[in-house]
Amino acid sequence: MKFARFEKDGENLFGLVEGDHFRVIKGSIFDKYELTKTVYGISDVKFLPPTVPTKIVCVAHNYKGLIEQIGEPFPEEPILFLKPPSCLIGHEDAIIIPYDAERVIFEGELAVIIKDEMRSVPPDKALSYVAGYSCFNDATERAMIERDHFLLSLGKGMDTFGPCGPFLVNDINPNKLEIATYLNGKIMQRDNTNNCIFTVEFLLHYISERITLYPGDIVSTGTPKGVDTVLPGNVVEVEIEQVGRLKNPVIAEAISGQ
Repeated sequence: MKFARFEKDGENLFGLVEGDHFRVIKGSIFDKYELTKTVYGISDVKFLPPTVPTKIVCVAHNYKGLIEQIGEPFPEEPILFLKPPSCLIGHEDAIIIPYDAERVIFEGELAVIIKDEMRSVPPDKALSYVAGYSCFNDATERAMIERDHFLLSLGKGMDTFGPCGPFLVNDINPNKLEIATYLNGKIMQRDNTNNCIFTVEFLLHYISERITLYPGDIVSTGTPKGVDTVLPGNVVEVEIEQVGRLKNPVIAEAISGQ
């Protein structure tokens, strides 16, 4: 099933995708819900990120092709970092390049959205804790991080540096999905999640042994090779098989007084 979170007439809603419209849901997709008779056209609403998480747990160096490209050994355990929920934006919202940024890059990724509280969940049960999957762009101020690795949280956690959406899709195999990222319509990244070093099940198990995951939390599973710089005026799109296509324009930060 395919869901979306959106704003209509000042109200934040969840809806089930039915063709070219949303059927509004009463209740929560993370618990119990029922379908209503209210429908809205997809083109008549503002998309929101599909969840409001307590945290975003991201995985680095998970695609084999990327590791081979940078010439590092495959990690023996997942490499994790956090992005704050305040970085999230939705489908068609703008990624804002800070006025003092030197090099901002895109990183197309598969996002896993948690349904139930997870603590020390074994791999064979991990997917039963998943509400669904979405597209994610781990936007990053790369020059800042290369200059000082201690600035990782800041370089990845700035406002608008977490586009996510447009949909939340369940009942699919997350370990066998084509993923691609486009810059101004040109394909820049292309891979398959079956080329990840760590499966989604293992990542959720590994994280939940150390960090409790709550309903709505996001685990973003790493990016393939092909990341590149974005500039004001660009458009970045992350497309994942069976999930959807996340589109975000890029603009420059407005400087006060100018």
